[in-house]
Amino acid sequence: MRSVHVVVHPEATHHVERVVGGWHDSSLTPSGRRAAASIAQALRSRIPDGAEAEVVSSDLLRARQTADRVAGLLGVEALLDRRLREKSYGEAEGRPQEWLDRRFVPPPAAGDRMGHHEGVRGAETRAQCARRVYAAMDEILRRPCGHQVVVTHGFALTFVVAFWIGMPFEALGSVSFRAPSGSITVLHEDDFFHNRQVVSLGGTGHLER
Repeated sequence: MRSVHVVVHPEATHHVERVVGGWHDSSLTPSGRRAAASIAQALRSRIPDGAEAEVVSSDLLRARQTADRVAGLLGVEALLDRRLREKSYGEAEGRPQEWLDRRFVPPPAAGDRMGHHEGVRGAETRAQCARRVYAAMDEILRRPCGHQVVVTHGFALTFVVAFWIGMPFEALGSVSFRAPSGSITVLHEDDFFHNRQVVSLGGTGHLER
């Protein structure tokens, strides 16, 4: 059985400073670092000693800090992949959230939601973000590994899960899988039928201990 544990990095400085994240390279807060330790402990307890494991992470600092805690307990080195980054918000990144809110153009209810431009210079479209996450997941899942940890961000997680269940790219316009900061989503594929399951989405029980 292949197990994939998808981690959304915990609280980072852009959350508490109320600035736009995206590719803004914020770091974990003290609370976020404690949560990263809890995530690492939870994954250590779920992945058997001696089992083949790998940790693949977005290269943004807040994700990297989370991945390093997990990789340290698993005895591996985290692999960095910039394709697992959060959606880019272009010139809004690092600015107050209210600055983005005043300029943001929401997507239409129907039509070209994937190619919709949100009104901020340099921001990615939904399609651009989805394409790179899909490419990253295709490469990750081609590697034969029993236990994989993918550390990413809240918006990008939707496309990680969508790729896992085989959702066609053209169907991604309206899909959203919500998982909070610091959560773990568990995915399994069995060895016989090769069916892929979403065992749990956005679990946070490890943060309550």
